[in-house]
Amino acid sequence: MPCKLSVNVNAIAYLRNRRDLPWPSVVELSRIALDAGAVGITVHPRPDERHIRRADVGDISAMLRAEYPGREFNIEGYSDERFLALVEEVRPDQVTLVPDDPAQGTSDHGWDIATHQDQLSRVIARLHQGSMRVSLFIDPDPAVPALAKAVGADRVEIYTGPYGGAFAAADVVREFGLVVATGQAAGQAGLGLNAGHDLTRANLPGLVKALPNLQEVSIGHAVIADALMLGLGEAVRQFRAAIGDL
Repeated sequence: MPCKLSVNVNAIAYLRNRRDLPWPSVVELSRIALDAGAVGITVHPRPDERHIRRADVGDISAMLRAEYPGREFNIEGYSDERFLALVEEVRPDQVTLVPDDPAQGTSDHGWDIATHQDQLSRVIARLHQGSMRVSLFIDPDPAVPALAKAVGADRVEIYTGPYGGAFAAADVVREFGLVVATGQAAGQAGLGLNAGHDLTRANLPGLVKALPNLQEVSIGHAVIADALMLGLGEAVRQFRAAIGDL
């Protein structure tokens, strides 16, 4: 089964929020991404609502359920009570738990699962009661997937920022190897596998080829950046081609 693309629409909301206007519409642009073949939509609401707002989460969820049955809604966030109440209200297909500080500009590290084992076990069990699939955001470290399995996660999402940000040949080889080894360890642990951060049409094909168990990539910044030149529908199609889903 080919890897699938979930489009993160945070950057669209961030642009909208620069002005007190209702456009660009995250719902309308999500439709364009879905019509171009994206498997689903990803959002990462933060407490200050600097990009995705709580109202956006409900609007996107309603649109997906009414117009795109079978497509997926993935909500990322830190598992405080406010976030948990939101996802329990919306019940997305997947909840991706990230260890972010609320003030962070973007996710930049994975969970220290050993330190947060009890917290994560409780939260995952709670989300499973609502029939939500749970993915843990992890660093590229082959030792971590087994820990994620032990706390009850269904999938892991490998943080690929170091790989995407590597440019020297030796750095690319090192970071690529860590991501691949971690993805292989996820498969051995019986976990589903996602990846995200700084993935582009250039660095995706090799990763997808090396990890046939990679199920989903969640991409926002690069898709929206390419959309400025190509249009969102064409950008989604070209990313799908890069992961072999077209």
